[in-house]
Amino acid sequence: MGAVVIVGYKPKPGKESELLALVREHVPYLRNLGLATDRPPIALKSKDGTIVEIFEWCDGAIEKAHGNPAVHKLWAEYAQVCDYVPLIGLSEFTDLFAQFAPID
Repeated sequence: MGAVVIVGYKPKPGKESELLALVREHVPYLRNLGLATDRPPIALKSKDGTIVEIFEWCDGAIEKAHGNPAVHKLWAEYAQVCDYVPLIGLSEFTDLFAQFAPID
């Protein structure tokens, strides 16, 4: 069984379009490396501009990713355009039904 993860990316000033491009390529890239499942990812935007991504790692892939140079390169690209943020800081998560804008 894989692991479904939910992650928050807060774009750095002026970097939202670059972040969105990375998010759109992220899961297909991981799939090509055999690290993400075929479950369709979901990308959302919060009121404060944070991008929330939901996707599924393959079984054991999280550990494999930490030793994969290609994944480290991808993570470095993310670090240039965003900060990872805890989801608890998003106002949407104080509502019973958290609502986000979909990203196509």
